[in-house]
Amino acid sequence: MIKAIVTDIEGTTSSLSFVKDVLFPYACDHLLAYISSHAEEPAVREQLEAVAREAGRELTLDEAIAQLRLWVKEDKKVAPLKTLQGMIWEAGYRAGDFTGHVYEDAARNLRAWHDKGVQLYIYSSGSVQAQQLLFGHSDFGDLTPLFSGYFDTHIGHKRESSSYEVIASEIGIRAGDILFLSDNLEELDAARTAGMQTRWLVRDADEVEPNAPHPQVKDFDAISLD
Repeated sequence: MIKAIVTDIEGTTSSLSFVKDVLFPYACDHLLAYISSHAEEPAVREQLEAVAREAGRELTLDEAIAQLRLWVKEDKKVAPLKTLQGMIWEAGYRAGDFTGHVYEDAARNLRAWHDKGVQLYIYSSGSVQAQQLLFGHSDFGDLTPLFSGYFDTHIGHKRESSSYEVIASEIGIRAGDILFLSDNLEELDAARTAGMQTRWLVRDADEVEPNAPHPQVKDFDAISLD
Protein backbone atom coordinates (compact mmCIF):
# COMPACT_ATOMS: atom_id res chain seq x y z
CA MET A 1 0.00 0.00 0.00
CA ILE A 2 1.38 3.40 -0.99
CA LYS A 3 1.37 5.73 2.01
CA ALA A 4 3.73 8.38 0.65
CA ILE A 5 5.00 9.59 -2.71
CA VAL A 6 8.40 11.20 -3.22
CA THR A 7 8.72 12.90 -6.58
CA ASP A 8 11.48 14.45 -8.62
CA ILE A 9 10.74 17.72 -10.44
CA GLU A 10 12.58 18.12 -13.76
CA GLY A 11 11.16 15.73 -16.35
CA THR A 12 8.69 14.39 -13.80
CA THR A 13 6.31 17.05 -12.46
CA SER A 14 7.74 19.77 -14.67
CA SER A 15 9.36 20.28 -18.04
CA LEU A 16 13.10 19.81 -18.29
CA SER A 17 13.26 22.97 -20.38
CA PHE A 18 11.69 25.21 -17.70
CA VAL A 19 14.81 25.29 -15.54
CA LYS A 20 17.20 25.34 -18.50
CA ASP A 21 15.36 27.80 -20.73
CA VAL A 22 13.57 30.03 -18.20
CA LEU A 23 15.03 29.98 -14.69
CA PHE A 24 18.76 29.81 -15.39
CA PRO A 25 18.74 32.48 -18.14
CA TYR A 26 16.56 34.75 -15.99
CA ALA A 27 18.97 34.52 -13.06
CA CYS A 28 21.96 35.12 -15.31
CA ASP A 29 20.34 38.10 -17.06
CA HIS A 30 19.33 39.72 -13.76
CA LEU A 31 22.47 38.89 -11.78
CA LEU A 32 24.20 42.24 -12.23
CA ALA A 33 21.12 44.38 -11.58
CA TYR A 34 19.97 42.35 -8.59
CA ILE A 35 23.32 42.19 -6.81
CA SER A 36 24.13 45.83 -7.58
CA SER A 37 20.85 47.01 -6.08
CA HIS A 38 20.90 44.64 -3.07
CA ALA A 39 24.63 44.39 -2.33
CA GLU A 40 24.32 46.17 1.02
CA GLU A 41 21.57 43.90 2.29
CA PRO A 42 22.93 41.45 4.90
CA ALA A 43 21.64 38.32 3.14
CA VAL A 44 23.21 39.28 -0.18
CA ARG A 45 26.44 40.51 1.41
CA GLU A 46 26.73 37.18 3.22
CA GLN A 47 26.55 35.31 -0.09
CA LEU A 48 29.09 37.61 -1.74
CA GLU A 49 31.48 36.87 1.11
CA ALA A 50 30.84 33.15 0.52
CA VAL A 51 31.66 33.63 -3.18
CA ALA A 52 35.04 35.11 -2.18
CA ARG A 53 35.72 32.21 0.18
CA GLU A 54 34.91 29.70 -2.56
CA ALA A 55 37.17 31.58 -4.96
CA GLY A 56 39.94 31.70 -2.35
CA ARG A 57 40.61 35.42 -2.58
CA GLU A 58 39.11 38.84 -2.00
CA LEU A 59 36.82 39.95 -4.82
CA THR A 60 35.43 43.26 -5.95
CA LEU A 61 31.71 43.36 -6.71
CA ASP A 62 32.40 43.08 -10.44
CA GLU A 63 34.78 40.17 -9.87
CA ALA A 64 32.22 38.38 -7.69
CA ILE A 65 29.59 38.74 -10.41
CA ALA A 66 32.08 37.48 -13.02
CA GLN A 67 32.86 34.49 -10.80
CA LEU A 68 29.15 33.71 -10.42
CA ARG A 69 28.64 33.87 -14.18
CA LEU A 70 31.59 31.54 -14.70
CA TRP A 71 30.04 29.03 -12.29
CA VAL A 72 26.78 29.25 -14.21
CA LYS A 73 28.60 28.60 -17.49
CA GLU A 74 30.42 25.63 -15.95
CA ASP A 75 27.19 24.38 -14.32
CA LYS A 76 28.84 24.37 -10.90
CA LYS A 77 26.66 23.43 -7.91
CA VAL A 78 28.12 26.06 -5.61
CA ALA A 79 26.13 27.03 -2.50
CA PRO A 80 26.31 30.85 -2.78
CA LEU A 81 25.39 30.67 -6.47
CA LYS A 82 22.35 28.52 -5.70
CA THR A 83 21.31 30.86 -2.89
CA LEU A 84 21.61 33.99 -5.02
CA GLN A 85 19.77 32.33 -7.90
CA GLY A 86 16.98 31.54 -5.45
CA MET A 87 16.79 35.18 -4.38
CA ILE A 88 16.61 36.35 -8.00
CA TRP A 89 13.97 33.75 -8.88
CA GLU A 90 11.89 34.77 -5.88
CA ALA A 91 11.93 38.36 -7.12
CA GLY A 92 10.94 37.15 -10.60
CA TYR A 93 8.09 34.99 -9.33
CA ARG A 94 6.77 37.79 -7.14
CA ALA A 95 6.97 40.26 -10.03
CA GLY A 96 4.98 37.87 -12.21
CA ASP A 97 7.77 37.60 -14.77
CA PHE A 98 7.09 33.84 -15.02
CA THR A 99 5.24 31.03 -13.26
CA GLY A 100 6.52 27.62 -12.26
CA HIS A 101 5.84 25.04 -14.94
CA VAL A 102 3.91 21.99 -13.73
CA TYR A 103 2.27 19.47 -16.04
CA GLU A 104 -1.52 19.50 -15.81
CA ASP A 105 -1.68 15.75 -15.14
CA ALA A 106 0.86 16.16 -12.33
CA ALA A 107 -1.04 18.99 -10.62
CA ARG A 108 -4.37 17.15 -10.91
CA ASN A 109 -3.07 13.84 -9.57
CA LEU A 110 -1.04 15.42 -6.79
CA ARG A 111 -4.26 17.07 -5.57
CA ALA A 112 -6.17 13.79 -5.84
CA TRP A 113 -3.51 11.81 -3.97
CA HIS A 114 -3.33 14.45 -1.26
CA ASP A 115 -7.11 14.32 -0.86
CA LYS A 116 -6.86 10.54 -0.42
CA GLY A 117 -4.46 11.02 2.48
CA VAL A 118 -1.24 10.11 0.68
CA GLN A 119 1.71 12.13 2.00
CA LEU A 120 3.57 13.96 -0.76
CA TYR A 121 7.23 14.98 -0.77
CA ILE A 122 9.66 16.57 -3.23
CA TYR A 123 13.26 15.41 -3.70
CA SER A 124 15.22 17.50 -6.19
CA SER A 125 18.77 18.64 -6.82
CA GLY A 126 17.42 22.19 -6.74
CA SER A 127 17.34 23.83 -3.31
CA VAL A 128 14.32 23.52 -1.05
CA GLN A 129 13.79 27.26 -1.56
CA ALA A 130 13.71 26.82 -5.35
CA GLN A 131 11.27 23.91 -5.00
CA GLN A 132 8.91 25.92 -2.81
CA LEU A 133 9.05 28.89 -5.17
CA LEU A 134 8.20 26.75 -8.21
CA PHE A 135 5.22 25.05 -6.58
CA GLY A 136 4.17 28.17 -4.70
CA HIS A 137 3.91 30.16 -7.94
CA SER A 138 2.97 27.38 -10.34
CA ASP A 139 0.85 27.48 -13.49
CA PHE A 140 -1.94 26.07 -11.30
CA GLY A 141 -1.56 28.41 -8.34
CA ASP A 142 -0.05 27.67 -4.96
CA LEU A 143 0.48 23.91 -4.70
CA THR A 144 2.66 23.99 -1.58
CA PRO A 145 -0.21 23.01 0.78
CA LEU A 146 -0.19 19.60 -0.93
CA PHE A 147 3.31 18.73 0.26
CA SER A 148 4.37 17.39 3.64
CA GLY A 149 8.05 18.15 3.09
CA TYR A 150 10.92 18.91 0.73
CA PHE A 151 14.37 17.35 0.32
CA ASP A 152 17.39 18.54 -1.63
CA THR A 153 20.97 17.29 -1.95
CA HIS A 154 21.79 18.40 1.60
CA ILE A 155 20.28 15.05 2.56
CA GLY A 156 22.54 13.22 0.10
CA HIS A 157 23.17 12.61 -3.59
CA LYS A 158 20.12 11.54 -5.58
CA ARG A 159 21.96 8.57 -7.06
CA GLU A 160 22.91 7.07 -3.69
CA SER A 161 20.59 4.61 -1.96
CA SER A 162 21.52 5.98 1.46
CA SER A 163 19.74 9.23 0.58
CA TYR A 164 16.45 7.40 0.14
CA GLU A 165 17.00 5.48 3.36
CA VAL A 166 17.38 8.80 5.17
CA ILE A 167 14.21 10.15 3.56
CA ALA A 168 12.21 7.10 4.63
CA SER A 169 13.56 7.45 8.16
CA GLU A 170 12.79 11.17 8.31
CA ILE A 171 9.21 10.83 7.13
CA GLY A 172 8.69 7.80 9.34
CA ILE A 173 7.23 5.46 6.73
CA ARG A 174 8.55 2.04 5.73
CA ALA A 175 10.45 2.30 2.44
CA GLY A 176 8.26 -0.37 0.85
CA ASP A 177 5.21 1.87 1.36
CA ILE A 178 6.84 4.81 -0.44
CA LEU A 179 6.61 5.39 -4.21
CA PHE A 180 9.43 7.32 -5.86
CA LEU A 181 8.79 9.06 -9.20
CA SER A 182 11.60 10.16 -11.50
CA ASP A 183 12.74 10.32 -15.11
CA ASN A 184 16.28 9.31 -14.14
CA LEU A 185 17.26 5.63 -14.20
CA GLU A 186 20.13 5.92 -11.71
CA GLU A 187 17.91 7.72 -9.19
CA LEU A 188 15.28 5.02 -9.58
CA ASP A 189 17.89 2.31 -9.07
CA ALA A 190 19.05 3.99 -5.86
CA ALA A 191 15.50 4.35 -4.54
CA ARG A 192 14.71 0.70 -5.29
CA THR A 193 17.92 -0.43 -3.58
CA ALA A 194 16.67 1.44 -0.51
CA GLY A 195 13.43 -0.54 -0.71
CA MET A 196 11.10 2.00 -2.31
CA GLN A 197 8.63 1.30 -5.08
CA THR A 198 9.38 3.17 -8.31
CA ARG A 199 7.80 4.56 -11.47
CA TRP A 200 9.87 5.79 -14.40
CA LEU A 201 8.43 8.87 -16.13
CA VAL A 202 9.10 8.73 -19.88
CA ARG A 203 7.07 11.71 -21.03
CA ASP A 204 8.94 12.23 -24.30
CA ALA A 205 9.15 8.57 -25.30
CA ASP A 206 6.98 7.27 -28.14
CA GLU A 207 5.80 4.40 -25.94
CA VAL A 208 6.65 2.64 -22.69
CA GLU A 209 8.98 -0.34 -22.66
CA PRO A 210 7.32 -3.38 -21.05
CA ASN A 211 10.68 -4.89 -20.11
CA ALA A 212 12.26 -1.72 -18.69
CA PRO A 213 14.11 -2.13 -15.35
CA HIS A 214 11.42 0.00 -13.66
CA PRO A 215 7.71 0.30 -14.51
CA GLN A 216 7.42 3.08 -17.06
CA VAL A 217 4.56 5.59 -17.33
CA LYS A 218 3.96 8.39 -19.80
CA ASP A 219 2.36 10.70 -17.25
CA PHE A 220 0.81 10.80 -13.79
CA ASP A 221 -2.56 9.57 -15.11
CA ALA A 222 -0.94 6.18 -15.74
CA ILE A 223 0.19 5.79 -12.11
CA SER A 224 -1.95 3.45 -10.00
CA LEU A 225 -1.54 3.42 -6.23
CA ASP A 226 -3.33 0.07 -5.84
